[in-house]
Amino acid sequence: MRYLLTFLLLPGTAFAQGWGNVAKQAEPKGFSWTDPLWGGTWMAWTAATAALFIGIFAAMAVLVVLEIRWPGGAERRGILGLTTTRGDRLFITLLGSVYIFLAWLGLTDALLWTPLALAVLWGVFCFWKV
Repeated sequence: MRYLLTFLLLPGTAFAQGWGNVAKQAEPKGFSWTDPLWGGTWMAWTAATAALFIGIFAAMAVLVVLEIRWPGGAERRGILGLTTTRGDRLFITLLGSVYIFLAWLGLTDALLWTPLALAVLWGVFCFWKV
């Protein structure tokens, strides 16, 4: 009888300790924009933050190339009555885009595709008319 109890209880204690999951593989997880790319740094670098910073630095690199190619900053007086250069227009575009996204996040909880389209239109307007 004692051997029978040992035979019946041993598998139960092994599974209770988690040994039943040893051979199981973890399911592969898909891509997520909000998962950290790597840990141990002061900033939570996600794919979204990396894409944002890469985009800003790429825009600044394009401005550097344009400044080397056509010096002077392409100054003009726009619809706001300001004399702006390409860098000024980029700054106004980025600042306006931030306000568009913050207003969208503050007023609604809908998806962010609409403010993205508004920010792109704002950027086109700034480089065209400002």
